[in-house]
Amino acid sequence: MKQIEISGLEEGQRFLKWLEKYMDAAPKSFFYKMLRKKNITLNGRKAKGGEVLRAGDQVRFFLSEETMEKFRSSRRTVKSIPLDVIYEDRDVIFLNKPSGMLSQKAAPNDTSLNEYLIAYLLEKGEITPSQLERFRPALCNRLDRNTSGLITGGKTLAGLQELSRLIKERQVHKWYRCIVKGRMEGEAHLRGYLQKDPASNQVRILEHPGGDGKPIETWYRTVKTDKAYTLLEVLLVTGRSHQIRAHLASLGHPILGDPKYGDPALNRSLEKEFGIRGQLLHAWRLEFPKLEGALSALSERAFTAPEPETFRKLNLP
Repeated sequence: MKQIEISGLEEGQRFLKWLEKYMDAAPKSFFYKMLRKKNITLNGRKAKGGEVLRAGDQVRFFLSEETMEKFRSSRRTVKSIPLDVIYEDRDVIFLNKPSGMLSQKAAPNDTSLNEYLIAYLLEKGEITPSQLERFRPALCNRLDRNTSGLITGGKTLAGLQELSRLIKERQVHKWYRCIVKGRMEGEAHLRGYLQKDPASNQVRILEHPGGDGKPIETWYRTVKTDKAYTLLEVLLVTGRSHQIRAHLASLGHPILGDPKYGDPALNRSLEKEFGIRGQLLHAWRLEFPKLEGALSALSERAFTAPEPETFRKLNLP
């Protein structure tokens, strides 16, 4: 018999969901059978799987070690690296992701910021290897590999669920900074429709609805400009794939260094003269609404991540 006590990191999830994480290679039918036969119990009693777990709950497995290991996949761990932590508390963490790093895995053998986050929390002792078998902290939003800046993560289940909900419901205002080709002045609220081509992993911006185009909104204001380049602050009203990059490029003002939507000749020139090899797009600021409950510490607060050094190489006035 094996017994596990539910920690504060895990509470709030349904018992069946917890079991599916702990024995992630087992089919759902296996859990229903084991619960029905009382080979898996909760607090010494028969359970159905829909119970909401609380810290201190006791889960007992009347299963052989061979059976349990058969239904648990192995996960490799990575060595920790220094992370640029903008903010953290018991439930959440905000990081400044460098350009060139994946937010989450694109292939099984990739190493992403998500793995480095777990390594960081293991090193600090905020989670143990045994707790990782039942709950894994994770990032709540993504940034393209070559986009730098603020990215959010949940350290507990409560933090992960609530932060993900706020982002999904667009209650968190996400500001970006970017440097684009050409001179732009003032501010504008852009609208259009975004159509994705899965084969090329690129999108097109349409002025009118049609096909599978999805409505988008992008708001920008000029921070500073000269005749050749403009630094913009961009508010992502909707959050579609490649939205900022494609929307600005459709106006004739592509982001500098952008390999998909940028000006190839200009990008080559920027690399040769300034060593700029990636797009100058940075997730700069997060603004939170009035909040209560698990994330009340974030209520009406704003967080910013400093722009990378590449933004200063052009010496905009």
